[in-house]
Amino acid sequence: MAEGSWTDDILLKLLNIVVYFAFLGSNVYTIAAPHDIYYSGKETYLTPAPWVFLIWTLIHLLLLGTIVYQFTAPGKKVIIDGISWRFALLGALNSIYVNLWASHHYVVAFILALFVSSTVTHIYYTVKKHHTPLNTGDEIFVHLPFSLWHGWTTVLVVLTAFEAFGANALTETAGVWTKVFVFLALFFLEGTAAAYAFTSVEGDLPASIAITWSLFGIFAHQGDPFVHWTSLAFAILSAFCVAKGIWGLYRRFTVGVVLLADEERAPLIPGC
Repeated sequence: MAEGSWTDDILLKLLNIVVYFAFLGSNVYTIAAPHDIYYSGKETYLTPAPWVFLIWTLIHLLLLGTIVYQFTAPGKKVIIDGISWRFALLGALNSIYVNLWASHHYVVAFILALFVSSTVTHIYYTVKKHHTPLNTGDEIFVHLPFSLWHGWTTVLVVLTAFEAFGANALTETAGVWTKVFVFLALFFLEGTAAAYAFTSVEGDLPASIAITWSLFGIFAHQGDPFVHWTSLAFAILSAFCVAKGIWGLYRRFTVGVVLLADEERAPLIPGC
């Protein structure tokens, strides 16, 4: 049976390319704009160091590979037949979110962040549940970027929530409730990193790294003692999750560990 031509579903492939460059342009604008958004945005008690946002560079580089990979037979199977129109939808929603966030419309940006999170979660579930990586291309250009994007979007939802509804760290001191919500946010992020780490033997390493990177960025940027040291504590705990994932990845490639499904773990003889 023929594998098909690279022109199959060409309209969707071209749409993915257009949306990718629009999405890339929206992030480039935040850097090239006259006012650097990473230094002129609302300062909250959860704002990370500006270098944390460099993670967008890695995501865009990987997604550039994704839109090229979609023209191959294995890439088409996952990106066009599996993810389908959701990639373009995610890129469009993320572009709108970035522009709203850059223009300081934080409440609306938070609402868009929820839509972005929902869409990337749907893609993440589709990729993880129904498209086990069969080759290096699947790993690098499908699983890696969407895992990283999913973890990073989780961080963005929390950060944008604080920008939309939290206290301004430049004009307001951190009260008891601010510290409570900061603690809960950091706890949630670290717990999410741990959940990623224990999804399989090697865990979801890219997603855990995205969150750990962000927690260290919060620690580096925040001057309030409570936020500063609490974020460090959770960053260290999250780093252990990353270490667990790295060790699992090492075992996977050196020992050949395979995580069995529940049915496969069941004993052949009941009661044993």
